[in-house]
Amino acid sequence: MSSSARSKELAVHPDLPVPVEIHAVRSARRLRLRFDERRQVLKLTCPARTSRRAALAWAVEQREWVETQIADALPGEPFVPGARIPIEGCETRLMWGPDHGRVPRLEADELRCGGPAQAFPRRVETYLRRMALDTLSRETAAIAAVAGVTPRSVAVGDANTRWGSCSADRRIRYSWRLILAPPAARRYVVAHEVAHLVHLDHGAAFKQLEARLFAVLSDGAVAAARSLLRAVGPRLKRIGRGD
Repeated sequence: MSSSARSKELAVHPDLPVPVEIHAVRSARRLRLRFDERRQVLKLTCPARTSRRAALAWAVEQREWVETQIADALPGEPFVPGARIPIEGCETRLMWGPDHGRVPRLEADELRCGGPAQAFPRRVETYLRRMALDTLSRETAAIAAVAGVTPRSVAVGDANTRWGSCSADRRIRYSWRLILAPPAARRYVVAHEVAHLVHLDHGAAFKQLEARLFAVLSDGAVAAARSLLRAVGPRLKRIGRGD
C-alpha cells in the first residue's frame, strides 16, 4: 500500500452541527478541517494513527470556526419588513409602518418600527443590541453575585467566532446575537463566562462552578444548553446580514 493510502469514515458528534467525514491518511502530518458546502459535511484529514475519538475531539475544539464557515456559506437573513427572526428563541415578524414609532416596539410576535424606511435595518439592530446588553448585564450580575465575584465591565459586540469572552482583568464581552437564541442557550454562555472570573481554565472546578451557576438561571443540564447553541448558532450568525 502506498504512503498516501487512506481510509474514510463518516461520524456524527452532538457538539457539531454537521457530520464529519474522517479521512485517515498515512502521509498526513497534522489534522486539517474543511467544510464541504455542497455536501454539508466537515472533511477531517488526519494521520493514519490518529484515533477516531482524538480526531473528533480535535474537530469539536474547532466548533466556533465550523459555525462561522456554515454561516458564511448560507444566505443572510437581512432586517427587512416582513422577515421573521428569532428573539429569545421565538420567531418574530419584523413590521414597518408609518404609524409605528421610530423606536422599535416588541408586541407579542411582532417587532414594530416606523420612521424612514431606509433606516429600518439600523433601528432594528440597535434595538436588539440594547436588549442584549440589558439582558446579559442583568443575568451576569445575578450569577456573579452567587459566585462571589464582580466583573469589571459587561459589553456586547459582534465577534464572528465567539459567543463570549472573559479577559484576565475581569471584562466580559458577549455577542449581541445571544438575544436571538433560546434563553437556555444564552444563559449557558453567561454561566460559562462568569465561571471564568473564578477559574481561567476548563478544569473540573470550572465545570462544577459553571453547572452550579447555570442552575441559578435555567433548568436542565449545561450539556443540553451547549448543544442547543451549537444547533441554532449558524443561523443566528446569518441574521441581519445580506440584502
